[in-house]
Amino acid sequence: MNIAALVSGGVDSSVVVHRLKEMGLDPVIFYIRIGMEQEDGFIDCPSEEDIEITSYIARKYGCKFEIVPLHREYWDNVVEYTIDTVKRGLTPNPDMMCNKLIKFGAFEEKYGKDFDLIATGHYATTTHLPDSMLASLRQAFQEPAPSCGQETDSNGTTRPGKVFPLLDSLSGGFQKRIPETGRSPICKAAQGETVFLSTAADPVKDQTYFLGQIDYRQLSKLCFPIGNLQKKEVRAIAEAARLPSAARKDSQGICFLGKINYNDFIRRYLGVKIGPIVEKETGKRIGYHHGFWFHTIGQRKGLGLSGGPWYVVDKDIRQNILYVSKGFQTPAQYGKTIRLSGFRPMSADLLGEPSREHPASICFKIRHTPEFTKGLFYAREDGLHVIESEKPVQGIAAGQFGVVYTPDCRLCLGSGIIFGGKEE
Repeated sequence: MNIAALVSGGVDSSVVVHRLKEMGLDPVIFYIRIGMEQEDGFIDCPSEEDIEITSYIARKYGCKFEIVPLHREYWDNVVEYTIDTVKRGLTPNPDMMCNKLIKFGAFEEKYGKDFDLIATGHYATTTHLPDSMLASLRQAFQEPAPSCGQETDSNGTTRPGKVFPLLDSLSGGFQKRIPETGRSPICKAAQGETVFLSTAADPVKDQTYFLGQIDYRQLSKLCFPIGNLQKKEVRAIAEAARLPSAARKDSQGICFLGKINYNDFIRRYLGVKIGPIVEKETGKRIGYHHGFWFHTIGQRKGLGLSGGPWYVVDKDIRQNILYVSKGFQTPAQYGKTIRLSGFRPMSADLLGEPSREHPASICFKIRHTPEFTKGLFYAREDGLHVIESEKPVQGIAAGQFGVVYTPDCRLCLGSGIIFGGKEE
């Protein structure tokens, strides 16, 4: 099989190469370089050490290695998206855009198209379901949702709670179960099968939220060799194989910023505009901010206010007003209705045409967290889709993404941009 491996120099993608070689595969390793230099300042990821480690991995396992420069594509599609989104008072998600437009977009168009599969170090799995089951599965969404909490098995492994009966009855459905049925976890969908993005074995590290915007064409070429492992197992494999990234810390933050502070980056492109901070409940001015674009809904730190905790709960973009509310569980932080614009199924449409009168049972996330939330999902006549959460959720931020899952929290069904948190 002709397979490409995207390797960043971190422990996860390094172990991907190790596992592929154990399976008898010979991946071609690619390192995507996206740091760039602008006339008004330098923006770069600390890539020298990453490339050195990735080059070592390639030599250790006898793999071809190529550095892929996607500087301009990253600036045009991710950095400018981030600046424009912040300028409009919304909350961007550059990680999701990087996956959709760079790793599985620009890379695929220039390099990945020549390969059968692309392997990454994401904590996710894929599920191959027979097309003959899709109609029954779609019908099951009209049934009450099972719980989507978390349970711990006899081996101490944490997994999603009660399962969606039809999925649980499928033998060999989940990538993490495929080794038990004798099927290779690295394979393309056979004729008569549909690929679904599904959650990882490690719920804390699960990264399906960040993959929620990719389309079916992209998903059908992806494989996740560490998705059936806990993070501690990945570290153990790296240590046993004496990989240089074994003890390396996980990367944090937005890559294109490198060592640049986020607020310094925003200030460089949007400047400073002093405005009032107003208490939502009383209308009283309690401080000043340097521009609404430095703040996001749900933010607690960095407000410079005493007597808190204070949370950002709303923004008036036209008047440059930041509204805050005080308290750990103030009602102004929470909402139960989430409107989504541009919702798009990722694989086969299992949701059908849910209405307010006959909604679909789902679980969902509005940010990258280990927890899922139960809810109901339906379409409005104006084209928007709505999630009605079972319980109030904190920090519903317009511009972020709502990602919808099956009621057992296993399959990722699709996503849309959060349009707002109040139903009209």
